[in-house]
This record gives sequence, C-alpha cells and structure tokens, in this order.
Amino acid sequence: MKTINIGIIGLGTVGSGVVRILQQHHDDFMRDQDVDLRLVAAASRDASQAETLGITQIFCDDGNAVVNNPEVDIVIELVGGVTFAKELVFAALNAGKSVVTANKALIAAHGHELMELAAHKGVEIAFEASVGGGIPIIGPLRHTLAGNQIRSIIGIVNGTTNYMLTRMRENSLDYAEALKEAQAKGFAEADPTADIEGFDAAAKIAILATIAFNTDVRLDQVSVEGISRLSALDLDYAGEMGYCIKLLAIANRTSDGIDIRVHPAMVPLAHPLASVNGVFNAIYVVGDAVGDTMFFGEGAGSGPAASSVVGDLIEVGRHLAYRESITQPVWDTESLPIKPIDELETSYYLRLSVPDRPGVLATTAQIFAQHNVSIYSMVQPGTHASSTELVCVTHVARESDMLAALAEIRAANVVLSEPVLIRVQGDAI
Repeated sequence: MKTINIGIIGLGTVGSGVVRILQQHHDDFMRDQDVDLRLVAAASRDASQAETLGITQIFCDDGNAVVNNPEVDIVIELVGGVTFAKELVFAALNAGKSVVTANKALIAAHGHELMELAAHKGVEIAFEASVGGGIPIIGPLRHTLAGNQIRSIIGIVNGTTNYMLTRMRENSLDYAEALKEAQAKGFAEADPTADIEGFDAAAKIAILATIAFNTDVRLDQVSVEGISRLSALDLDYAGEMGYCIKLLAIANRTSDGIDIRVHPAMVPLAHPLASVNGVFNAIYVVGDAVGDTMFFGEGAGSGPAASSVVGDLIEVGRHLAYRESITQPVWDTESLPIKPIDELETSYYLRLSVPDRPGVLATTAQIFAQHNVSIYSMVQPGTHASSTELVCVTHVARESDMLAALAEIRAANVVLSEPVLIRVQGDAI
C-alpha cells in the first residue's frame, strides 16, 4: 500500500469538514480503498482553525508553503475566488502535483487552461464539489452518462435562493423578510449578491454545460437574472396557475447552438424540480439514451461539500498510488456556438401595475399584438385606490419581441412600476 501525502489550503467550512472526514475514516480508506491518505500540511489565515482540528503541528499561514512542500502529492485548494486561488492551483500543477478543488468560480473562468496544464504535466485536477455540493454530477456526466448525447441540464443549484423562494411561497414572506431570515440561519452571506443575483448558479451551469456539450462555455457567456425583483405576490399567482417559481440554471443543446441561462422560472407543479424545497439542490439531466434523470441532495455545507472533495481525493490518490490512467475532462471538441437569449422562444408570465383608468388594457393588448406577442390569459386580481394589477401569461413568443413590447409599454406611460417578467419552463402554451 502506497502512502499519498495531502496538503490542504483553506480550513473554513468545507476545509474543516474535509479534515474531519480524513481523521475519522483514515483506516476505513486504507481498508476499503487500499490507499493511505495522510494529511501532512495545512494552511489558513486563522490559526485557531488548526487548533480546533488538532493539526497545529502541520499548520502554517502560507498557502504557497503547502504547494512548495516536497512531501505533498495532492493539493486541496479551498480558499475560493479567482485571484490567489488561481496562483496556487497553477503553481501546484506546474510543480507536478495533482489538485482537488471546490472552486466553482475558478473552474468556470479558467477550467480550459487548467485542464490543458494538468494534461501537459501528467497530473490531475478534480472538482466534483464545485457544483452541487454533495450531489455527484461531474463524475456521472464524465463517466456514467458518457454514452449519451446530453440534450438538457436544468438545475436548482443555489441553496440560498431556493430557501428564500420556498419561504416566500409557503409563508408569504416578502423578499426582504426571506433574505433576512436566510442570513440569520446562515444560509445567506452578509453580502448575498452572488447568490440572489444568480452569479453563483451561472458559474455552476457554465461548468456543467462545458462538460455535457464538449464546448468551452465561459461564465461571461451565461445570461443571468436573479430573484431580487420577485415578490410573494408572484409566487401566489404562480401557485394559482399550477406553477411554482424557482431560480433555474438551464443549458440546452439545440440544432443551432447552446441555449444557456440563469433566471427565475415558472415550473409546472407536476415537474420533479417543483418539489425541491429549502436549501436542497437538484440537477435534472436529459440524455438521448437514458432519458430523464435527476440528481438530488444538499448543495452546500461542511458535510456535503467535504464529501465530494474527499471522493475526488480518493480517486486521484488511487490514480497516483497505482499509476492508474488519468482521464481529464474533454473541454472543447465540438465548439458549439452560444445562442443569444434574444433568440429564446418560450411562454412568459408578466405582472403589470397600471393606472386604474379606461383604455389601459386595450393599449397594452394592442402593443403586445404589434410585437407578435399573443396573450394566452389575462386576469386583474386586485384594484387599489388609483391602480390595478394585470397578470398575463403569453403563448410562445420570442424574447426580443417580448422585450420590445415591454419597452413600448413603458414609453406609453401605462405602467406605474417596473414590470415583472418570468419565463415559463416546461410545456409551451
């Protein structure tokens, strides 16, 4: 049995979980996986983390010292971000060390370069925990589902927003109340922008689309819209129509390229994703041979994410110990174009706050018709002192036509506040 020496950089929530798993299950891994994984170096900015974990004897406050340690075979990078983490990972690969990371932002921004460098150096970079926390999805896409042409990936991949939308729907909380509660429970950061504006989900779907469609999809190619403009009213109206609202990360293979986007969506209540609530994540994958599949579980936290990191660690460790072949992901064999979201064709939910006066409804309907937007249904759920709400669902329309219609409606001064537009996911109306 060969010993594989591990160096870890970052002892926060996930890093601490990784260390605990290695401490608790070291002998199990030796017996069941036939590999001796030994933690020989650790770095963090906070020395108290090492004290809590009982690893002060191998601790330092310099991540570069872990990378440069000649005893280390595999570097675990858990510092996050794309600046210092990028320096560490590139340095480790250049030094001939394999890397395990949970860094979604780094993989989404520089995955292609990292894969090429790892292949050139004959080492490995693994990143299962970068998407979905404890949900296995990178491995299945690369291996179990490799016999398919993947047609679609639709994911609830951010626990913060899913928790907030669940609370807004089930308890009629407004957006601010749901965010405050999520922060109080530790589900949302003090600065929640990356989560609530969809950037976290965008990085994850860029990674999944890259692997699924064999095309280098960059983060800046993903159309992104968050949940900050939604209200409990929208979730109530959606429920009355037979839908719930989820922040979805969507990637579809089409005949003319990749349709990739992150935004709130109306999900039919009969769809499996509609029942994914709270901080749970789910990733729905459609392949031409396997059909519809769904991967479900906790998407964040110390245990789930650490589980994926250690799973990668065992696999990479076995490759090193027994000189097993290394299979890096294929990143750009097809080079499919990215479709602009303006070309999207779907149904839409639209909520308008308009003056309560004659002619407003007729003007609105006329503008829609001029832009080839056909209304499937329209209701007027509530009237206030001087205003009323119009809630519409359209037939399938082109995104560019819908946006042009909304621009003209704004210019016509028939709306009192910014319209709420939500795309309908599922069967077209």
